[in-house]
Amino acid sequence: MNAVGPVFGAILFMAIMSAVPEPARQRFNAIFAAGAVGAYIGGSFGAWELLFPALATPIVYLGLKSYRFIGIAWFMHAAWDLVHHLWGTPIWPFVRTSSFGCMIFDSVIAIWFLAGAPSLFGLKPKASTNQARPESGRYRTPKKTALP
Repeated sequence: MNAVGPVFGAILFMAIMSAVPEPARQRFNAIFAAGAVGAYIGGSFGAWELLFPALATPIVYLGLKSYRFIGIAWFMHAAWDLVHHLWGTPIWPFVRTSSFGCMIFDSVIAIWFLAGAPSLFGLKPKASTNQARPESGRYRTPKKTALP
């Protein structure tokens, strides 16, 4: 179950994310990966815990424009999970194998992101309209007016 549970969790995550319209899906997942970057800060490697966020933050930022960078960020996090599983404190101190499970979960979703985060349902995600309220005037294309 230490390996099978995280795989099922990753499949559930991908199914839920498949229902999120674009571009919100990509933006949310870039922000979600950014949160994961800081998961181990204050962990068992002291000041070295700050090295991973310093390396991963630019990758996650690029994830705002590319699913591939989100996938790379999740693989980076999976590698950090492995380091913590083998030599450090697990992500959940009360579950000895939690970093191992996190590594599997992260690796499965990283593969999905590297593939472009396709819908698990075979549906092409709808683009969100992202239109503001009419009175705000935002997100409107300016009308061209002819000069007299």
